[in-house]
Amino acid sequence: MAYMKLGGLSALALLVASSAWAQDLTVAVRGGPESLDPDYSALGTHAEAAKHMFDTLVWANGDLQIEPGLAVSWEPVDDTTWEFKLREGVKFHDGSDFTAEDVKFSIERIPAVTGPTSTAVYVRRAQEVEIVDPLTVRIHTGEPAPTLPYDFVRLFIVSHAAAADYSTAETSAEGFNSGKATIGTGPFKFVSWEPKGDLVLERFDDYWRGPAPWETVTRKEMPNDSSRLAALKSGQVDLATDISSIDYLALQQDSSVDTVVGDSIYIMNLLLDQRPDEMPGLRAKDGSELDENPLTDPRVRAAIDKAIDRGTMVEIVLEGLGKPANQGMPPGFFGYSEDIPQPDYDPAGAKELLAEAGYPEGFQMDLYCTGDRLPGDAAICQGLGQMFSAVGIETNVNAISRTVYFPAQARGDYSVSMNGWGTLTGEAAYTLGSQVHSADPEKGLGAYNRVHYANPELDALIETGAAEMDEDKRRGIFEEAMEMTAEARVLIPIVQLQSVWAAQAGLLDYTPRIDGETLAYFIQPAD
Repeated sequence: MAYMKLGGLSALALLVASSAWAQDLTVAVRGGPESLDPDYSALGTHAEAAKHMFDTLVWANGDLQIEPGLAVSWEPVDDTTWEFKLREGVKFHDGSDFTAEDVKFSIERIPAVTGPTSTAVYVRRAQEVEIVDPLTVRIHTGEPAPTLPYDFVRLFIVSHAAAADYSTAETSAEGFNSGKATIGTGPFKFVSWEPKGDLVLERFDDYWRGPAPWETVTRKEMPNDSSRLAALKSGQVDLATDISSIDYLALQQDSSVDTVVGDSIYIMNLLLDQRPDEMPGLRAKDGSELDENPLTDPRVRAAIDKAIDRGTMVEIVLEGLGKPANQGMPPGFFGYSEDIPQPDYDPAGAKELLAEAGYPEGFQMDLYCTGDRLPGDAAICQGLGQMFSAVGIETNVNAISRTVYFPAQARGDYSVSMNGWGTLTGEAAYTLGSQVHSADPEKGLGAYNRVHYANPELDALIETGAAEMDEDKRRGIFEEAMEMTAEARVLIPIVQLQSVWAAQAGLLDYTPRIDGETLAYFIQPAD
């Protein structure tokens, strides 16, 4: 087997030496879709599965640079209107033609079918969709939206005919999970899906990029790290994703398996809920009720930040598979600020700040996180619990399934939580507008502001940046907003994750996508 880079649309390529692999590919993945409606969830694992069956209007390559997808070009007609020219000759899996009507339908259905991790953020600025002709649409935004094409890298196009009766919250699962509405323009057609199990796909020979190299693809959802690796070693799967840091070290001595490491977009953030009168999971040191939420005090948030030893988290907890993080996006993304310092690990200073805030003995808190979504999530959570307990904040760690965690977090059940966030658009408007802006459903902002933070000045800055057409000015505005976010500790970034893939020995050059997606279409058999 050998990996090499492919030119054109993707930086990801997997070359397989065995001729037995020439038609069938089986991949063990840590997480799979929550539904087969591509608009149900904004989680990366959901979108990764959807991209096998559905295309996006704008494509993001392996470095998250935007390229033509189902739209071949786009340009602003005026400050509040974007025109998208659509690709000619594209077919849906049922043989029908892709047209502007499908784009309009796909945009307008999203608010009705989106789940607890909302995808409405990607179309929040589309106030009206105008069909100019069968291959041209104009998106009217009401206000300048310079980054609209970046939002549309997660705009999945469904068939307006196939999904017409399955575009409400009540009917979506019935239509898509059964395959009735699972009609896309993507490289593979739906065959079957078992929730938490196998997603089976078959090649779509009329795919507009050209047919995939695999006749069938099976994506096996296997949350347990050891199980994925065992399946690889036993030959049950051809490729395994999200290899744990512990397994990665062991594999360095195993000549039968090769591994590839790549930086990830995912930043693990600690979220501290700042509602003054609601504090589930927070207690005084003796277990009694608190009079007020300590997390509203900037000194307490600063103390918690100082208690985190990010170096140890990377080198010991993650076995070197990560980097310390100081803001909500990886370096190099649009809006990342070079002026934000790396946080200091200062347990003595943390204790002093807690004493100043009126908690000289600390307090108790429950910390919740996912244990089955991203590599190392549970381990990082446990590491945080030990670090907080060391400065007097007695911490009860709860690493749970993502299917339980995210709905509960959205309901406000947790005062303290931790999860990964990936800036899937490669720029700050998405991260700041979703996580930091105060919740404003009418504007489609603050959809993931789980800490109930509100700062009118920061809100105004984010909105100004999102409407600024001059790229240099927009970058400066977002950098300022990112600095304000870091200073207020709206989010407390911990580490930037790295991802590991493993396959049979013989791999040469494998360049993974920075978003960590493993897309079967770009996995090629060897000569």
